[in-house]
Amino acid sequence: MPGFDGFLGSRASIGMDVVIVGLLLLLPVLLISIIAVRSGRYRLHKALQIFIMTALLAAILIFEIDIRFFSDWRIRAAPSPYWPIGVGTSLAVHLVFAVSTLVLLLWVLVEAFWKFPKPPVPGSHSKRHRRMARLAAADLVLTAVTGGFFYWLAFAV
Repeated sequence: MPGFDGFLGSRASIGMDVVIVGLLLLLPVLLISIIAVRSGRYRLHKALQIFIMTALLAAILIFEIDIRFFSDWRIRAAPSPYWPIGVGTSLAVHLVFAVSTLVLLLWVLVEAFWKFPKPPVPGSHSKRHRRMARLAAADLVLTAVTGGFFYWLAFAV
């Protein structure tokens, strides 16, 4: 198959494996960030959120470089018994969550930079931030779940 084989033992490319592992590893980071903010460790929360956003942008970059220049995910997914309808549908659902996660996280992060003092402490923006951040966190979890499901359908079965 075109490109470099991954390390998870599936038909996926190395770029796809890096992205799915990275996405799943972000979930514990998200949990630690939530625990940090609830315990008043706002600087740690801010640093972890910046890390999450940076990691997501890096995952998108790795994915795009891999599929545009090295591997063809469709060729690798074609042996799946769920190709093309199940794989395509799972990808479409995943992309809804992935794109909305990116938009929400960027929005929450940019607003936090603009509206919270430095160093970060609760303020008048806290209620809105909390509401938007909960949406973004749920969206990130759903992005990981749907990404894992797509990966499994396309490359593991």
